[in-house]
Parts: sequence; structure tokens; C-alpha cells
Amino acid sequence: MTSLDLALIGNSSVAALIDANGTIVWSCLPRFDSDAVFCSLLRDGRGADDHGFFEIELADFARSEQAYIAHTPILKTRLFDRHGGGVEITDLAPRFEQFGRLFCPVMLIRQVRPISGSPRIRMRIRPACEYGARRPAITWGSNHVRYVMPEMVLRLTSDYSITAILEETPIVLREPVSVVLGPDETLQGSVGEVFRRFLDDTAAFWRAWVRNLGIPYEWQENIIRAAITLKLNAYEDTGAIVAAVSTSIPESGGSGRNWDYRYCWLRDAYFVVNALNRMNATRPMERYLDYIINIATSTNGRDLQPVYTISGKAGIEEREIGSLPGYRGMGPVRIGNQAYSQVQHDVYGAAILAAAHVFFDARLALRNDESLLRQLEQLGERAAALFDQPDAGLWELRETKRVHTFSSVMCWAGCDRLAKIAARIGLADRARAWRARADTMHSAICDRAWNGKRRTFAATFGGEDLDASLLLLHELNFLRADDPRFASTVQAVERELRRGEYLFRYSVPDDFGVPENAFVVCSFWYIDALSALGRKDEARALFQSILARCNRHGLLSEHIDPRTGELWGNFPQTYSMVGMINSAMRLSIPWDEAY
Repeated sequence: MTSLDLALIGNSSVAALIDANGTIVWSCLPRFDSDAVFCSLLRDGRGADDHGFFEIELADFARSEQAYIAHTPILKTRLFDRHGGGVEITDLAPRFEQFGRLFCPVMLIRQVRPISGSPRIRMRIRPACEYGARRPAITWGSNHVRYVMPEMVLRLTSDYSITAILEETPIVLREPVSVVLGPDETLQGSVGEVFRRFLDDTAAFWRAWVRNLGIPYEWQENIIRAAITLKLNAYEDTGAIVAAVSTSIPESGGSGRNWDYRYCWLRDAYFVVNALNRMNATRPMERYLDYIINIATSTNGRDLQPVYTISGKAGIEEREIGSLPGYRGMGPVRIGNQAYSQVQHDVYGAAILAAAHVFFDARLALRNDESLLRQLEQLGERAAALFDQPDAGLWELRETKRVHTFSSVMCWAGCDRLAKIAARIGLADRARAWRARADTMHSAICDRAWNGKRRTFAATFGGEDLDASLLLLHELNFLRADDPRFASTVQAVERELRRGEYLFRYSVPDDFGVPENAFVVCSFWYIDALSALGRKDEARALFQSILARCNRHGLLSEHIDPRTGELWGNFPQTYSMVGMINSAMRLSIPWDEAY
């Protein structure tokens, strides 16, 4: 049965998900939000006419082993047969410095080598077009196969038998064979030589990158893997960071909560930038900030959207496709995301909070002058005007609009940071003006969102219900940790939304009914809130518990089934990995106390 026991490889231009037996089951080319060339993740089952995968099939297969090369996204899968034979598959997407610039092409590379016995393999390479609707036209030469697709012509170059590839003929593997899958260009050098050089240079790049990270003393391997995953979800060319590389993996079985997450949500900006900052990952941080600032300062009077394409374009029309049945047959499969058209007021605060790093972090080379402040102030004006107006909220409710406390607090936070930015660059009058506006907003939120009867802030103005975003009131500096209202709000949230070791985002019905699974990042928010309240032992125990729910590669999806611990939702989820990083940074023993 299909599961999320998957590994992610990539190079910040392309990405691929590989299952436990070394089959590439998902990859969109030539970029994250392109057509799914490999899409069998959403086409459960195999048949003679099936397609959308790249499989190395071992005859008489018995078992597999799989792990990353330490501190890299390079994956090794070992397959063993019942007779003592075995092969090792190495998968990577090249990324390294070459000729004074970064080389991260639209390219996936595989090598298969025998490691024991006389293994017999069959290489099945079946790319798809139009999200699995059809197979591409094929041409071939002496050492390559060309797959003609609408968005690109994909060339496979190999020192393996081209006939065996085309006819899917089993052969006994005597020596290593390599496959390069990329643009329709002649490969410079032999396939084996290219594989060895790209493998060595890519491994060296990632090890050097990891050495420059700032990581906590505890949980180092988990956080290094989370950091690599975060970087793989960042599109190098524009700086956008996608929520996940997949689409339509349901939040829970048969729920219909199947969304396309291959886009960039501005809401995530604050949390992602904080995590990158804490890890000293300044290059992806700068690229992401540049992406956000370009969007935020070029609206030309239009409202900010919650989500944009990785190129920064606005329209992401959502549609259902019938060519893929869905994860475990649980459709629909959706392409695009209609959330782009929703009204979500928190995005103004999110953009300002992310951009504020430019003014306070001396390592960053981005422009941090009065001109940028003036552009951000336009967002602040919208935040101040909209903080007490109804919207769809951070959970993107499709049928209901209310005045959501989180949206209001984020609008306040944007104005609060504008006051601090103005003071930072010596503009005292502007600082006072924004401080006055922020204080007025703060008072109004406290008056209208505080539920005196329940002794908690509510999810909406004048409401009774709670949601997990209330756990962020201290994180956003809206309340001090020692404010009794924060402690009582956390207690109310844990009473209503905690299920065992996990936090639900809310417990009331939405457009699709009552949520069945826990939203992973909410559990990390809860852990951070416990830590802020001094409940460190509880926080550490819960953190360890969630780490134990990562798949074998240390990756998390969007949701967890609280009954079984099974991962659900799009994968791997940036928000979840960022939550892991931020919580580990707060909870770890300081380095100077460790030994």
C-alpha cells in the first residue's frame, strides 16, 4: 500500500519523492509546480499500461534498505533478492559551484551497481504527460531516449542498454550503470564519469553548507535533515519556498481535504525566515526575503494574496483532474489553489514581519532604507484599516468569514514592527505614529477577542470557539509570557484541542466537517508555548514524541493521525519542518552547558 515512507531528493530547481524500494513516484519538471512527470504516488497500483514512475525492479525481491548519505540529500537504496544478490541505487540532483556560479540544473541522476551475487534487474522508466493522462512520444539514439512533453523534451542518457530500457527487458547486472535524466542536451563526457563527478561535487557542496549552519546541541541530525529539506523546498531561481512539493495527499483518509501545496504562502514567511535566521542560513533567507519584498512592494494598490506561484504570479486557478485517482485512490486530485483569491488579512503582517529582518540583521545585503520603509508602510495602512474586518482566516475557510483573532494580531504585529523599524533608522515621528496606531489596535483586540467568561482569547471577535493560532500570542510579542491571559489561553486551548500528544487546529466543523487528524505545526506551537510558560519538561517530552513520528528519513507531512501516528497530508511539509527547527532551538541545552 502507498505510504509517506518517502525520501526527498532535489537541488532547489527540481525535486523527487522516492519510495522505500527506490522507485521515483513523484517529480514535477521542469519546476516544482510543473506537470508531474512521475506521478504514481497519486496512482496507486501497477499494471501493464501504468505509467508515471521510474522503477528499478529486482527479480525475486526480498527486502530493501534505504538511507541518505550523511548531511546530504543524496539517497542510497539497497535491494536484495532471495538468493543473496543485491544492488545499490544512488539518487541525486546535482548542485555545486562551477565556473564561478551555482550549478543546479533540471536533472535527476541515478546509478545502479551490483553489491552481491548475480542480481537480475529490469529498469522501467515510464514518464507521464498532463498529470498522468497520457505517455509522451518517444525517440531514441545509440545511448539516449527522448521523451517529448508539452513543457520540455526530457532526455535520458545512459550506459545501460537502450533496448533494455525501451523494451523493459530484465538483465543480469554485472557492473554499475548510470542514468542522467535532464534537458534535451548532449552530455559532456561519459555517463559514468559525469555521475562520479556530480556525486562527489554535490556531496561536497552539501557537507560544506551543513558545516556553516547554526544548530542546537541536541537533536542535531533531526535539525540538519530539517534544514536540508527546507532548502530543497526553496526554488533557487526566485527565492520562493513552497509549502510542499506534492499536491492532493489528503489531510485524512477520504476527507476530500486534498490541496495543491506547490506554491508559496506569505503567511509562512515569518516562521520560515525566523528558522533560517536561527540556523544562520543567510542565502536562502535573503533569496526568500527578496521574493517577499518584490511581491509586497509591487501590488500597485491591489490587496496582497495569501499565496503566489513560485515566480510571484498571482493567478493559481484551481481545478480537479480526472486522470489520476489520487493517493490510495482518495481523490480528488487538485491542480492550483483557489486560496489565492481569498481575503486573509494576516498576510499584511506576515510580509512586514518577514521584511523587518532586513532592517535588524546586519548580515543581509538587501536594501534597508527609508524608501523600503515607505513601501512597507503601505502594507501597514492596509493592516490598520482591515484588522477588525472579517476574512477567511489562516485556516482558509471557504464558506465563512469572521473577524479572526489571529488575522487581527498579525495586522497589529505589522504596525508594531513598523514602529520599531522607524525607530531603528532614526525616524522618531514615524515611530511614534505607528506606535500609537499599534497600541490602539492592541487595546481593541484585547477588548473584543478576550472571552471573560471562558478566561481565554477566542478564535474570533466575540466568539466562544478556540483555535491553535492563539498559542502564538507570545511568539508574536502580543502578550508577555508572564501575562496571566497567556497562561489561561494556553490552558483553554490544551483542554479543548489536545488529543493525546497532538494539537488539533480547531475542533468545530468547517466546510468539510470536523477535522480527523492533527495539524503537525500546531503541536510545535504548543510545545513553544509550554516552553515560554516554563513547562520545559512537558515540552521536551512532547517534542521527543513528535520526533518519533517522523518517517525513517526524519521527514514530516502536514498531518498526523493521533490514533495510529500515521502521516497524512502533503509531503514533506515546510511548515512542519520549520516548527521542528524552531522548537529544537528553544528546548535544546545551550552549547556552553552541554559539556
